[in-house]
Amino acid sequence: MEILPGLKILNQALYCNNTLIISDIHIGYEEMLNRKGFLIPRLQFEDMLKRIEEIFGLVGSKRVERVIINGDLKHEFGSISEQEWRNTLKFIELLSKYCNEVIIVKGNHDMILGPIARKRNVKIVDYYMIDYNTNELINKNSLKPKKNKYNKSNKIMVIHGDKIPGKELLSQAGTIIIGHEHPAISLREGARVEQFKCFLKGKFMGNNLIVLPSFNTIIEGTDLLRDKVLSPFLKQNIANFEIYAVEDKVYDFGKLGKLRKRL
Repeated sequence: MEILPGLKILNQALYCNNTLIISDIHIGYEEMLNRKGFLIPRLQFEDMLKRIEEIFGLVGSKRVERVIINGDLKHEFGSISEQEWRNTLKFIELLSKYCNEVIIVKGNHDMILGPIARKRNVKIVDYYMIDYNTNELINKNSLKPKKNKYNKSNKIMVIHGDKIPGKELLSQAGTIIIGHEHPAISLREGARVEQFKCFLKGKFMGNNLIVLPSFNTIIEGTDLLRDKVLSPFLKQNIANFEIYAVEDKVYDFGKLGKLRKRL
């Protein structure tokens, strides 16, 4: 399903011009829960590997040019746990089999990524600009904007979403893609309640805004029907944001405000 012209939802990833975008993998989350006494089997990482291979299969035989991880590749803030070190390297290695370049947009959990990135020759940036008409990407290593020749309407800014950059930078992009929020919705049928990860589509300062779900299976996320939002990009009236839930396929659930009225 296309969430915007040229931007396709593939499972919990977004695909545009040979570029695959995923967000909030949080490798090491299960290990953290185990240390806190939650007896959760460590099966989620293998599930993520399986799903990423399925997504590459949906792309088809054409090799993906690049994969952008939109923040929070790993979970721990101040250290690299044993599980994070081993599984993060394995995850990047798998991505590299299917693409020419892996780029990490720095998230709020990615305080210590340097050793991992250097070992796998991966770029870490604060944000990434994509011109999706020409398939040219503009690498930005800081949040200081620079003037460029590209038309705003043809550019996508991929940024984690835990903070808002300056207006000058925002004005360069027609579409903004963020993570951080882990959007989800909980639907009730009788006594049964199920939560579904979802994409959000709306506006921010006149730009298209797309919010990606977390790629980690066991991270429930923000229930948009009940919980307070986290990202400053969403600190606004989001009743007109459209919801695309992901399960066996993508379901267009319409506007968030209409779903809230049904509760």
